[in-house]
Amino acid sequence: MDWLTEHKLPVGPWAKAVVDWLTDNADWLFDGLSLGLETMIRAILWVLQAPHPLVVVVLATALAYGIRRSLSFPLFVLAALLLIINQGYWKETTETLALVVGASTVCMALGVPIGVAAAHRPRLYAVLRPILDLMQTIPTFVYLIPALILFGLGMVPGLIATVIFAIPAPIRLTRLGVASTPVQLLEAGHAFGATRSQLLWKVELPYALPQIMAGLTQTIMLSLSMVVIAALVGADGLGVPTLRALNTVNIARGFEVGVAIVLVAIVLDRFFRPGAERGERS
Repeated sequence: MDWLTEHKLPVGPWAKAVVDWLTDNADWLFDGLSLGLETMIRAILWVLQAPHPLVVVVLATALAYGIRRSLSFPLFVLAALLLIINQGYWKETTETLALVVGASTVCMALGVPIGVAAAHRPRLYAVLRPILDLMQTIPTFVYLIPALILFGLGMVPGLIATVIFAIPAPIRLTRLGVASTPVQLLEAGHAFGATRSQLLWKVELPYALPQIMAGLTQTIMLSLSMVVIAALVGADGLGVPTLRALNTVNIARGFEVGVAIVLVAIVLDRFFRPGAERGERS
């Protein structure tokens, strides 16, 4: 075995060379991306933090009632948000929400078109499949390092790492939904003279909508699972007190933050649950 390890392929140096080349030649691109993403995060934070917390709670409760048309879910939203405020984690919760909403927006904006293209081009999906597997299985800390180098400390590298980890879900589920459109529906569309774009917008996407919404809920859950890891590169939010509780072995604080994260996850999941399930009582 010694002869095999003596002739080690320079995988690490190759990756370092790529990152160095990007740092030297494409810094303008990453500066522009960083500025755009940071602006989006600040806009979301302004929407959540500028009003009084109770105003946001009332609006969220009203929105929950408008979506579900039942009292149980709005009452749960009201109780969950009031408990978060009571525990003193409102600011951190809004920062986490900004990161999750920003990452989910980017994931869906990129993932849905890629999923549609993969459904129409099997060879493209054959190429994408191992890449998607790699994005979800490679340890997160591996691509946190280049993200930190290219984007610096703050919310942006945390968002980039979250997008890399979460985007396979909307790609796979969108592709599954579009590819499973019944042939009879497509043939009926062709018989009525529908173009390819009309088939996409009026047949395939409506049929795939439950799968796309399932991809959105998975993206949100995966984004929430990254809040602690994002805190390691300077991202604000509930991951920061979680790390502090871990470093100081503070059980009480860790439980408080854990409850806040769970409540946020449940609220977001119920808000964006696929349409087929919205008619049921929470």
